[in-house]
Amino acid sequence: MSRFTLPRDIYHGKGALEALKTFEGKRAIVCTGGGSMKRGGFLQKVEDYLKEAGMEVELFEGIEPDPSVETVMKGAEAMQKFQPDWIVAIGGGSPIDAAKAMWIKYEYPETTFEDMCKVFGLPKLRTKAKFCAISSTSGTATEVTAFSIITDYQKGIKFPIADFEITPDVAIVDPELAHTMPKKLVAHTGMDAMTHAVEAYVSTANCDYTDPLAIHAIEMIQKTLVKSYNEDMEARDAMHNAQCLAGMAFSNALLGIVHSMAHKTGAAFADLGAHIIHGAANAMYLPKVVAFNAKDETAKKRYGVIADYMHLGGKDDDEKVELLIDYLRKMNDALNIPHSINHYGADGLPAEQGFVPEDVFLERLHDIAANAILDACTGSNPRQPSQEEMEKLLKCCYYDTEVDF
Repeated sequence: MSRFTLPRDIYHGKGALEALKTFEGKRAIVCTGGGSMKRGGFLQKVEDYLKEAGMEVELFEGIEPDPSVETVMKGAEAMQKFQPDWIVAIGGGSPIDAAKAMWIKYEYPETTFEDMCKVFGLPKLRTKAKFCAISSTSGTATEVTAFSIITDYQKGIKFPIADFEITPDVAIVDPELAHTMPKKLVAHTGMDAMTHAVEAYVSTANCDYTDPLAIHAIEMIQKTLVKSYNEDMEARDAMHNAQCLAGMAFSNALLGIVHSMAHKTGAAFADLGAHIIHGAANAMYLPKVVAFNAKDETAKKRYGVIADYMHLGGKDDDEKVELLIDYLRKMNDALNIPHSINHYGADGLPAEQGFVPEDVFLERLHDIAANAILDACTGSNPRQPSQEEMEKLLKCCYYDTEVDF
Protein backbone atom coordinates (compact mmCIF):
# COMPACT_ATOMS: atom_id res chain seq x y z
CA MET A 1 0.00 0.00 0.00
CA SER A 2 1.21 3.49 -0.89
CA ARG A 3 0.09 6.92 0.27
CA PHE A 4 -0.49 10.21 -1.56
CA THR A 5 -0.81 13.26 0.70
CA LEU A 6 -1.19 16.95 -0.11
CA PRO A 7 -2.45 20.00 1.83
CA ARG A 8 -6.20 20.08 2.45
CA ASP A 9 -6.43 23.35 0.49
CA ILE A 10 -4.16 25.01 -2.06
CA TYR A 11 -5.04 28.60 -2.90
CA HIS A 12 -3.28 29.75 -6.05
CA GLY A 13 -3.17 32.66 -8.45
CA LYS A 14 -2.84 36.39 -7.95
CA GLY A 15 -4.62 37.58 -4.83
CA ALA A 16 -4.57 34.13 -3.21
CA LEU A 17 -3.15 35.72 -0.04
CA GLU A 18 -6.65 36.97 0.73
CA ALA A 19 -7.64 33.40 1.66
CA LEU A 20 -6.24 34.22 5.11
CA LYS A 21 -9.36 36.29 5.77
CA THR A 22 -11.39 33.08 5.90
CA PHE A 23 -9.30 31.34 8.58
CA GLU A 24 -10.99 30.51 11.88
CA GLY A 25 -9.08 30.72 15.14
CA LYS A 26 -8.09 32.86 18.12
CA ARG A 27 -4.34 33.35 17.74
CA ALA A 28 -1.92 33.09 14.83
CA ILE A 29 1.87 33.28 14.91
CA VAL A 30 3.51 34.39 11.66
CA CYS A 31 7.01 33.03 11.03
CA THR A 32 9.20 34.79 8.47
CA GLY A 33 12.67 35.81 7.48
CA GLY A 34 11.28 39.31 7.37
CA GLY A 35 13.36 41.04 4.72
CA SER A 36 11.77 40.93 1.28
CA MET A 37 8.32 40.03 2.59
CA LYS A 38 8.32 43.09 4.82
CA ARG A 39 9.71 45.41 2.13
CA GLY A 40 7.13 44.20 -0.39
CA GLY A 41 4.28 44.82 2.05
CA PHE A 42 3.27 41.15 2.06
CA LEU A 43 3.99 40.61 5.75
CA GLN A 44 1.71 43.51 6.63
CA LYS A 45 -1.01 42.06 4.38
CA VAL A 46 -0.76 38.70 6.13
CA GLU A 47 -1.05 40.35 9.52
CA ASP A 48 -3.99 42.51 8.41
CA TYR A 49 -5.89 39.61 6.81
CA LEU A 50 -5.47 37.43 9.91
CA LYS A 51 -6.69 40.26 12.13
CA GLU A 52 -9.64 40.73 9.76
CA ALA A 53 -10.38 37.05 10.41
CA GLY A 54 -10.65 37.94 14.11
CA MET A 55 -7.29 36.63 15.31
CA GLU A 56 -4.65 38.01 17.64
CA VAL A 57 -1.36 37.97 15.71
CA GLU A 58 2.26 37.68 16.83
CA LEU A 59 5.32 37.80 14.57
CA PHE A 60 8.42 35.62 14.80
CA GLU A 61 10.89 37.31 12.46
CA GLY A 62 14.50 36.96 11.41
CA ILE A 63 14.61 33.27 10.46
CA GLU A 64 17.94 32.89 8.69
CA PRO A 65 18.71 31.12 5.41
CA ASP A 66 19.52 27.45 6.15
CA PRO A 67 17.76 27.68 9.54
CA SER A 68 19.50 26.26 12.58
CA VAL A 69 18.40 23.94 15.34
CA GLU A 70 18.80 26.90 17.72
CA THR A 71 16.34 29.02 15.72
CA VAL A 72 13.83 26.17 15.76
CA MET A 73 14.05 25.93 19.54
CA LYS A 74 13.61 29.70 19.96
CA GLY A 75 10.56 29.71 17.73
CA ALA A 76 9.01 26.77 19.58
CA GLU A 77 9.55 28.62 22.86
CA ALA A 78 7.76 31.68 21.45
CA MET A 79 4.88 29.42 20.40
CA GLN A 80 4.68 27.87 23.86
CA LYS A 81 4.23 31.35 25.34
CA PHE A 82 1.71 32.61 22.76
CA GLN A 83 -0.25 29.36 22.29
CA PRO A 84 -1.35 29.89 18.65
CA ASP A 85 -3.95 27.74 16.97
CA TRP A 86 -2.60 28.76 13.54
CA ILE A 87 1.06 28.76 12.51
CA VAL A 88 1.51 30.80 9.33
CA ALA A 89 4.91 30.68 7.63
CA ILE A 90 5.68 33.11 4.82
CA GLY A 91 8.80 33.37 2.67
CA GLY A 92 11.18 30.98 0.98
CA GLY A 93 11.97 27.46 2.03
CA SER A 94 13.90 28.51 5.13
CA PRO A 95 11.15 30.14 7.22
CA ILE A 96 8.60 27.51 6.18
CA ASP A 97 10.98 24.64 7.00
CA ALA A 98 11.90 26.23 10.33
CA ALA A 99 8.25 26.77 11.23
CA LYS A 100 7.45 23.12 10.46
CA ALA A 101 10.09 21.99 12.95
CA MET A 102 8.92 24.59 15.50
CA TRP A 103 5.40 23.15 15.11
CA ILE A 104 6.61 19.69 16.15
CA LYS A 105 8.39 21.07 19.22
CA TYR A 106 5.39 23.27 20.12
CA GLU A 107 2.99 20.34 20.10
CA TYR A 108 5.43 17.94 21.79
CA PRO A 109 7.80 19.99 24.02
CA GLU A 110 9.77 16.93 25.11
CA THR A 111 10.69 16.08 21.51
CA THR A 112 14.39 16.44 20.72
CA PHE A 113 15.83 17.38 17.34
CA GLU A 114 17.11 13.81 17.04
CA ASP A 115 13.52 12.57 17.53
CA MET A 116 12.33 14.85 14.73
CA CYS A 117 14.85 13.34 12.32
CA LYS A 118 13.47 9.79 12.60
CA VAL A 119 12.07 9.31 9.10
CA PHE A 120 8.26 9.09 9.13
CA GLY A 121 8.38 8.67 12.90
CA LEU A 122 6.55 11.76 14.19
CA PRO A 123 3.53 11.64 16.49
CA LYS A 124 0.17 13.10 15.38
CA LEU A 125 0.26 16.87 14.99
CA ARG A 126 -2.67 19.36 14.97
CA THR A 127 -3.43 18.81 18.65
CA LYS A 128 -2.70 22.51 19.23
CA ALA A 129 -2.37 24.23 15.84
CA LYS A 130 -2.92 24.01 12.11
CA PHE A 131 -0.26 25.09 9.63
CA CYS A 132 -0.41 27.43 6.63
CA ALA A 133 2.58 27.89 4.30
CA ILE A 134 2.92 30.83 1.90
CA SER A 135 5.75 30.48 -0.61
CA SER A 136 7.68 33.46 -1.97
CA THR A 137 10.27 31.52 -3.97
CA SER A 138 9.76 29.15 -6.89
CA GLY A 139 11.70 26.05 -5.99
CA THR A 140 11.54 24.38 -2.60
CA ALA A 141 7.76 23.73 -2.73
CA THR A 142 7.90 23.16 1.00
CA GLU A 143 4.41 24.67 1.13
CA VAL A 144 3.04 21.33 -0.13
CA THR A 145 5.61 18.81 1.10
CA ALA A 146 6.18 16.44 3.98
CA PHE A 147 9.77 17.65 4.36
CA SER A 148 11.79 20.22 6.26
CA ILE A 149 15.55 20.86 6.11
CA ILE A 150 17.25 22.06 9.29
CA THR A 151 20.99 22.64 9.72
CA ASP A 152 23.00 21.44 12.70
CA TYR A 153 25.92 23.85 12.47
CA GLN A 154 27.88 22.06 15.19
CA LYS A 155 27.97 18.96 13.00
CA GLY A 156 28.06 20.89 9.71
CA ILE A 157 25.18 18.78 8.37
CA LYS A 158 21.74 19.56 6.96
CA PHE A 159 19.16 17.12 8.26
CA PRO A 160 15.89 16.40 6.45
CA ILE A 161 12.80 15.93 8.60
CA ALA A 162 10.42 13.68 6.68
CA ASP A 163 6.89 12.87 7.75
CA PHE A 164 3.41 13.35 6.26
CA GLU A 165 2.40 14.96 9.57
CA ILE A 166 4.28 18.15 8.62
CA THR A 167 2.48 18.50 5.29
CA PRO A 168 0.80 21.91 5.68
CA ASP A 169 -2.97 22.10 6.09
CA VAL A 170 -3.15 25.08 3.73
CA ALA A 171 -0.75 26.21 0.99
CA ILE A 172 -1.00 29.67 -0.57
CA VAL A 173 0.76 29.90 -3.93
CA ASP A 174 0.43 33.58 -4.91
CA PRO A 175 2.78 34.45 -7.81
CA GLU A 176 2.96 38.12 -6.81
CA LEU A 177 5.26 37.15 -3.94
CA ALA A 178 7.72 35.54 -6.36
CA HIS A 179 8.16 38.84 -8.22
CA THR A 180 10.44 39.97 -5.36
CA MET A 181 13.08 37.31 -6.11
CA PRO A 182 16.52 38.48 -7.26
CA LYS A 183 17.90 36.72 -10.37
CA LYS A 184 20.28 34.48 -8.44
CA LEU A 185 17.41 33.17 -6.34
CA VAL A 186 15.30 32.56 -9.46
CA ALA A 187 18.14 30.44 -10.87
CA HIS A 188 18.88 28.41 -7.76
CA THR A 189 15.29 27.75 -6.68
CA GLY A 190 14.34 26.96 -10.28
CA MET A 191 16.98 24.27 -10.60
CA ASP A 192 15.92 22.93 -7.21
CA ALA A 193 12.45 22.51 -8.71
CA MET A 194 13.82 20.82 -11.82
CA THR A 195 15.78 18.42 -9.61
CA HIS A 196 12.65 17.67 -7.55
CA ALA A 197 10.70 16.74 -10.66
CA VAL A 198 13.44 14.64 -12.28
CA GLU A 199 14.28 12.78 -9.07
CA ALA A 200 10.60 12.16 -8.33
CA TYR A 201 10.06 10.67 -11.79
CA VAL A 202 12.92 8.15 -11.49
CA SER A 203 12.52 7.47 -7.77
CA THR A 204 11.75 3.89 -6.76
CA ALA A 205 8.62 5.25 -5.04
CA ASN A 206 7.16 6.83 -8.20
CA CYS A 207 3.58 5.93 -9.05
CA ASP A 208 0.66 6.81 -11.34
CA TYR A 209 -0.30 9.67 -9.02
CA THR A 210 3.13 11.33 -9.00
CA ASP A 211 4.31 10.77 -12.59
CA PRO A 212 1.96 13.27 -14.29
CA LEU A 213 2.87 15.97 -11.78
CA ALA A 214 6.60 15.40 -12.26
CA ILE A 215 6.44 15.32 -16.06
CA HIS A 216 4.23 18.40 -16.38
CA ALA A 217 6.49 20.28 -13.95
CA ILE A 218 9.54 19.39 -16.09
CA GLU A 219 7.77 20.61 -19.24
CA MET A 220 6.79 23.89 -17.57
CA ILE A 221 10.25 24.48 -16.09
CA GLN A 222 11.85 23.85 -19.47
CA LYS A 223 9.59 26.51 -21.02
CA THR A 224 9.69 29.13 -18.28
CA LEU A 225 12.75 29.01 -16.00
CA VAL A 226 15.28 30.81 -18.19
CA LYS A 227 12.61 33.33 -19.22
CA SER A 228 11.79 33.94 -15.55
CA TYR A 229 15.50 34.43 -14.85
CA ASN A 230 15.55 37.06 -17.60
CA GLU A 231 12.73 39.02 -15.89
CA ASP A 232 9.72 37.73 -17.88
CA MET A 233 7.07 38.03 -15.15
CA GLU A 234 4.47 35.94 -16.98
CA ALA A 235 7.01 33.12 -17.06
CA ARG A 236 7.80 33.73 -13.39
CA ASP A 237 4.11 33.31 -12.54
CA ALA A 238 4.10 29.97 -14.39
CA MET A 239 7.29 28.87 -12.61
CA HIS A 240 5.57 29.44 -9.27
CA ASN A 241 2.97 26.85 -10.28
CA ALA A 242 5.56 24.51 -11.85
CA GLN A 243 7.66 24.30 -8.70
CA CYS A 244 4.53 23.54 -6.66
CA LEU A 245 3.63 20.66 -9.00
CA ALA A 246 7.19 19.33 -8.62
CA GLY A 247 6.76 19.55 -4.86
CA MET A 248 3.53 17.57 -4.95
CA ALA A 249 5.36 14.90 -6.94
CA PHE A 250 8.44 14.54 -4.76
CA SER A 251 6.64 14.83 -1.45
CA ASN A 252 4.95 11.55 -2.36
CA ALA A 253 7.45 9.88 -4.71
CA LEU A 254 10.45 10.99 -2.61
CA LEU A 255 13.85 12.03 -4.00
CA GLY A 256 17.31 10.62 -4.65
CA ILE A 257 21.02 11.13 -4.14
CA VAL A 258 21.23 14.55 -5.78
CA HIS A 259 19.50 15.79 -2.66
CA SER A 260 21.46 13.48 -0.37
CA MET A 261 24.70 14.98 -1.68
CA ALA A 262 23.35 18.54 -1.57
CA HIS A 263 22.23 18.10 2.04
CA LYS A 264 25.61 16.78 3.15
CA THR A 265 27.85 19.20 1.23
CA GLY A 266 25.74 22.31 1.89
CA ALA A 267 27.14 23.13 5.32
CA ALA A 268 30.25 20.92 5.20
CA PHE A 269 32.50 23.86 4.32
CA ALA A 270 30.77 26.56 6.36
CA ASP A 271 33.98 27.11 8.33
CA LEU A 272 35.57 28.35 5.09
CA GLY A 273 33.13 31.24 5.01
CA ALA A 274 30.34 30.07 2.72
CA HIS A 275 27.64 27.51 2.14
CA ILE A 276 27.06 25.63 -1.06
CA ILE A 277 23.57 26.98 -1.76
CA HIS A 278 21.08 24.12 -1.96
CA GLY A 279 19.65 24.87 -5.40
CA ALA A 280 23.09 25.47 -6.89
CA ALA A 281 24.33 22.20 -5.41
CA ASN A 282 21.40 20.36 -7.00
CA ALA A 283 22.07 22.03 -10.34
CA MET A 284 25.75 21.00 -10.28
CA TYR A 285 25.11 17.43 -9.13
CA LEU A 286 22.02 16.55 -11.20
CA PRO A 287 23.80 15.86 -14.54
CA LYS A 288 26.34 13.64 -12.74
CA VAL A 289 23.66 11.67 -10.92
CA VAL A 290 21.66 11.19 -14.13
CA ALA A 291 24.79 9.61 -15.65
CA PHE A 292 25.29 7.44 -12.56
CA ASN A 293 21.67 6.31 -12.27
CA ALA A 294 21.35 5.63 -16.00
CA LYS A 295 23.52 2.52 -15.51
CA ASP A 296 20.29 1.11 -14.04
CA GLU A 297 18.06 0.02 -16.95
CA THR A 298 14.77 1.09 -15.38
CA ALA A 299 16.13 4.54 -14.54
CA LYS A 300 17.61 4.88 -18.04
CA LYS A 301 14.21 4.19 -19.61
CA ARG A 302 12.55 6.79 -17.38
CA TYR A 303 15.20 9.40 -18.21
CA GLY A 304 14.44 8.57 -21.84
CA VAL A 305 10.77 9.36 -21.24
CA ILE A 306 11.74 12.71 -19.71
CA ALA A 307 13.87 13.49 -22.77
CA ASP A 308 10.92 12.60 -25.02
CA TYR A 309 8.58 14.97 -23.20
CA MET A 310 11.24 17.67 -23.47
CA HIS A 311 11.51 16.96 -27.24
CA LEU A 312 15.28 16.50 -27.04
CA GLY A 313 15.49 13.80 -29.73
CA GLY A 314 17.72 10.73 -29.59
CA LYS A 315 17.51 7.39 -31.39
CA ASP A 316 17.67 5.25 -28.22
CA ASP A 317 17.69 5.63 -24.44
CA ASP A 318 21.49 5.96 -24.24
CA GLU A 319 21.43 8.89 -26.64
CA LYS A 320 18.42 10.42 -24.88
CA VAL A 321 20.27 10.32 -21.55
CA GLU A 322 23.26 12.09 -23.11
CA LEU A 323 20.98 14.75 -24.60
CA LEU A 324 19.24 15.24 -21.23
CA ILE A 325 22.58 15.68 -19.45
CA ASP A 326 23.71 18.15 -22.10
CA TYR A 327 20.45 20.10 -21.80
CA LEU A 328 20.74 20.36 -18.00
CA ARG A 329 24.30 21.62 -18.30
CA LYS A 330 23.21 24.26 -20.83
CA MET A 331 20.47 25.36 -18.41
CA ASN A 332 23.14 25.87 -15.76
CA ASP A 333 25.12 27.99 -18.21
CA ALA A 334 22.04 30.09 -19.04
CA LEU A 335 21.42 30.60 -15.31
CA ASN A 336 25.06 31.42 -14.48
CA ILE A 337 25.50 28.37 -12.23
CA PRO A 338 28.89 26.61 -12.10
CA HIS A 339 29.28 22.97 -13.14
CA SER A 340 31.48 21.84 -10.27
CA ILE A 341 32.45 22.48 -6.67
CA ASN A 342 35.99 23.56 -7.55
CA HIS A 343 34.50 26.43 -9.59
CA TYR A 344 31.80 27.32 -7.04
CA GLY A 345 32.48 30.89 -5.96
CA ALA A 346 30.90 33.65 -3.89
CA ASP A 347 27.08 33.82 -4.08
CA GLY A 348 27.04 30.53 -5.98
CA LEU A 349 28.49 32.10 -9.11
CA PRO A 350 31.13 30.48 -11.33
CA ALA A 351 34.70 31.31 -10.30
CA GLU A 352 38.11 30.32 -11.63
CA GLN A 353 39.03 29.31 -8.07
CA GLY A 354 36.14 28.17 -5.86
CA PHE A 355 36.05 28.61 -2.10
CA VAL A 356 36.51 24.87 -1.36
CA PRO A 357 40.23 23.99 -1.68
CA GLU A 358 41.03 20.58 -3.12
CA ASP A 359 42.92 19.36 -0.04
CA VAL A 360 40.02 20.28 2.28
CA PHE A 361 37.52 18.57 -0.01
CA LEU A 362 39.56 15.37 -0.15
CA GLU A 363 40.13 15.42 3.60
CA ARG A 364 36.39 15.57 4.28
CA LEU A 365 35.27 13.39 1.37
CA HIS A 366 34.93 10.11 3.28
CA ASP A 367 32.65 11.57 5.95
CA ILE A 368 30.56 13.54 3.46
CA ALA A 369 30.02 10.41 1.38
CA ALA A 370 29.14 8.32 4.45
CA ASN A 371 26.63 10.94 5.61
CA ALA A 372 25.11 11.19 2.12
CA ILE A 373 24.54 7.44 2.01
CA LEU A 374 22.70 7.68 5.35
CA ASP A 375 20.56 10.62 4.15
CA ALA A 376 16.80 10.04 4.07
CA CYS A 377 16.72 10.64 0.31
CA THR A 378 19.14 7.85 -0.61
CA GLY A 379 16.74 4.98 -0.03
CA SER A 380 14.49 5.91 -2.97
CA ASN A 381 17.32 6.51 -5.44
CA PRO A 382 17.13 4.01 -8.33
CA ARG A 383 20.74 2.93 -7.91
CA GLN A 384 22.16 2.41 -4.43
CA PRO A 385 25.77 3.65 -4.24
CA SER A 386 28.48 2.02 -2.15
CA GLN A 387 30.82 4.17 -0.06
CA GLU A 388 33.42 3.91 -2.82
CA GLU A 389 30.92 4.88 -5.54
CA MET A 390 29.60 7.83 -3.55
CA GLU A 391 33.15 9.11 -3.04
CA LYS A 392 33.87 8.73 -6.77
CA LEU A 393 30.63 10.50 -7.63
CA LEU A 394 31.43 13.40 -5.31
CA LYS A 395 34.87 13.66 -6.93
CA CYS A 396 33.19 13.93 -10.32
CA CYS A 397 31.09 16.75 -8.87
CA TYR A 398 34.19 18.46 -7.54
CA TYR A 399 36.34 18.19 -10.67
CA ASP A 400 33.55 18.07 -13.31
CA THR A 401 34.76 14.76 -14.69
CA GLU A 402 32.80 12.07 -16.52
CA VAL A 403 30.81 9.49 -14.55
CA ASP A 404 31.88 6.19 -16.12
CA PHE A 405 31.10 3.72 -13.31
